[in-house]
Amino acid sequence: MERRVWAVYKGGVLKPLEALDLQDEQRVIVTIADRVVTGQDVTGYFSPEELAAAVQDDVSIEDVRRALSTISGSLADVVVSLREER
Repeated sequence: MERRVWAVYKGGVLKPLEALDLQDEQRVIVTIADRVVTGQDVTGYFSPEELAAAVQDDVSIEDVRRALSTISGSLADVVVSLREER
């Protein structure tokens, strides 16, 4: 099984930001990537605390669909207006 998981390194310990279905003392291979490679560099956009909080959100696909269905017009316009409010 291969899976990508966000983690934070603090105090000499690598802590995953989501629960892992692993047995105690199970050995795994960890690959470290310094940066996320995307079309637009978003490194540092979210703090580790924000990422950890987002992992705890129990948002279903139905919740997302319901929220998106309330948006009239262009989703891009809504995103731009929300960012301008920051």
